[in-house]
Amino acid sequence: MKRQVICPHCGKTYSSYKNPTPTADVVIYAPDRGVVIIRRANEPVGFALPGGFIEEGECAETAAVREMCEETGLDVELTGLLGVYSRPDRDPRQHTLTVAFAGRPLNPDALQAGDDAAHAAFYPLDALPQPLVFDHAQILADFRAVLEGKRTLAGVQPRFDSPAAAPTHGEGA
Repeated sequence: MKRQVICPHCGKTYSSYKNPTPTADVVIYAPDRGVVIIRRANEPVGFALPGGFIEEGECAETAAVREMCEETGLDVELTGLLGVYSRPDRDPRQHTLTVAFAGRPLNPDALQAGDDAAHAAFYPLDALPQPLVFDHAQILADFRAVLEGKRTLAGVQPRFDSPAAAPTHGEGA
């Protein structure tokens, strides 16, 4: 949303944009253990998928893998794009847009709470803790539909961890 703002220092008018803040979430799934759910240490308190804000200059895939390590201690391989969730009321703190991925843990025994997570554990999909915050119940329902063959995952673009490693024009850019 564009709005006009007056600079308090020079008095000139400039345009300011209030846009959704991008985040990345991952449904970390191990068939023999279930999905990783964290208990949030910060508001809004409750249970959630691990995830967090995409930093400036960072692609969504890199943010997703970074956030998984920070919040759960897990190295995760992204297996597909589940969807983009952008309802303005999905986060009570501010309007966010999340890119939700499916992933598998490369080191499931390393699971431990970290960063913004007070607790982290695997839960069977039919025995999830409550309350789930944000729109994570919907994201998990969509993931269940993938497991049931009623929905598919989209591909994930290759990650790059710095602008120097980004594909050049014509190489998937």
